[in-house]
Amino acid sequence: MTHDSNIYYFTDTFDKFILSNLDKNISIIYRNYEKNYNLKEINKIKQLCKINRKKFFISNNIKLAISLNCDGVYLPSFNKLLNYKNQSLRKNFNLIGSAHNEKEIKNKILQGCSKIFVSSLFFNKKNKRYLDVIKFNNMTKNYNTIFIALGGINEKNIKKLKLLNSAGYASISYIKKKALSKIDRAF
Repeated sequence: MTHDSNIYYFTDTFDKFILSNLDKNISIIYRNYEKNYNLKEINKIKQLCKINRKKFFISNNIKLAISLNCDGVYLPSFNKLLNYKNQSLRKNFNLIGSAHNEKEIKNKILQGCSKIFVSSLFFNKKNKRYLDVIKFNNMTKNYNTIFIALGGINEKNIKKLKLLNSAGYASISYIKKKALSKIDRAF
């Protein structure tokens, strides 16, 4: 049985060392927009998630997520389709998605997302436009949904998450760095 985590790690590859050393409460989102889905790699991630009782989501491919019996699908902000709510999904299959502004938040609500990842929270090299605490809270305060902070989270600003209208966070580099430091301590 899996848990209901509000911490998410994005990956596009199967890295057994990283994935095995993530904290127990972290869910995995397989997100790969650069190349075709590698089913062998996805199944390895899924199997490792099952062993470690982690939730596993596929990004932007609901048919694949359903066929692999994943915990749900992650709908990126650029996915605007509204036909997800009408599909017959199994009881514990979750729709989660990301947004950068209120228009996209409304779209994710219409899609039926149970959690909405709002980004970019903090400055990062990939996205120089960011919200910070006040804009994040202003953008999310009028909605009765679960928000997850995303973007630019690191060891210097992680404590600021307590100031947010957010139930958790998602990351790549911060979570990966924590997993690598666990591995280093083991040797």
